[in-house]
Amino acid sequence: MKKILSGFKYAIASLCAMFAAEEAEAQNRLTTHNTIGWYNMFHTVKLNEKWAVLGEYQWRRTHTITNWQQSLLRVGLQRNITKDISVLAGYGWIETFPYGDYPPAAAQPFPEHRIYEQLVINDVHGRVAFNHRFRYEQRWLGLLDAAVPADEKREIADWQFLQRVRYQFRTQVALNKPTMGDNTLYASLYDELFIGFGGQILNNVFDQNRVGILAGYRFSKRFSVEGGYLNQIVQQPRPVNGAAVYQRNNGLIINTIFNWN
Repeated sequence: MKKILSGFKYAIASLCAMFAAEEAEAQNRLTTHNTIGWYNMFHTVKLNEKWAVLGEYQWRRTHTITNWQQSLLRVGLQRNITKDISVLAGYGWIETFPYGDYPPAAAQPFPEHRIYEQLVINDVHGRVAFNHRFRYEQRWLGLLDAAVPADEKREIADWQFLQRVRYQFRTQVALNKPTMGDNTLYASLYDELFIGFGGQILNNVFDQNRVGILAGYRFSKRFSVEGGYLNQIVQQPRPVNGAAVYQRNNGLIINTIFNWN
């Protein structure tokens, strides 16, 4: 926990420094746009009152659905401290594909192994709920041999270790009932900030930011569906001709949520 809090403290200080230099850097920046579609499935398997297993798969596409952006599989073990506070540790396997105007030098998708720890705090007031999620990630990115053609088996030349902290704030409002229950229509808004830290970060302390505006329907405590608009701003780690590259991606997000008791 001390390491996670230290990481967030470092990230906040780095973010302040980044904003101080924002105006000066604006003249040396490349911006590109992609239309994205994210189609996600989340499962929570409750073992008992204290423990649960979480699993998710995210099918992330560009041109709404035509091409790959990213494939993400994540699992974790959750411990409920109270009814409103939980901690979790887990593992993620990710494949990121070349896309956009400034793709990586390698013409093939690169792999990533990720370990993460998180703290979630829920705050419910009748029909309105607030959610705070703090996540600390340790990431191993496969660096590909750029000389290998796209139609040949990729070769991983090395692994790069990176660290990142994330904070997500989400608010949710039940629209047709005084509290969230079965057959409830709801609206949700969230924002998540990603900050890289540690000696391995060279160019992008700011990693990305995501904003989502969703409408959802909770059929029962076991199943919900939600969808809406997603905006993603990403700073790529590799500058192009000395200029920082920012992706401004927006499009569709659809989540299906299962809770198994």
